[in-house]
Amino acid sequence: MAFSLILPTALQAKIDNHYLHSQASQHHSTYVTGVKRDKHGRIARSSTAKLSFMKQHPCPSTGQSSGACPGYVIDHIAALKRGGADRPDNMQWQTKEEAKEKDRWE
Repeated sequence: MAFSLILPTALQAKIDNHYLHSQASQHHSTYVTGVKRDKHGRIARSSTAKLSFMKQHPCPSTGQSSGACPGYVIDHIAALKRGGADRPDNMQWQTKEEAKEKDRWE
């Protein structure tokens, strides 16, 4: 036999608030530790690694090894926030549409 307890509104609010905070405290940060960050808290990127990647892999849309690459971005295969290296061997060209899709689940 089940029964329900009727509590005063203020008491119920306190219980609900405690439950919400106890659930929130169980959240674990997805920040990888031990990496350099810029002044905005973002993972610091290596411009040297990016330039090296571009020399080895010219832009798919222009064929150039430097400058803008319309419609493409440089993607890290293993995300930096998951501990991936900021090195050319962890980079690939990705269309902007593919990048948006990957950002949704990454």
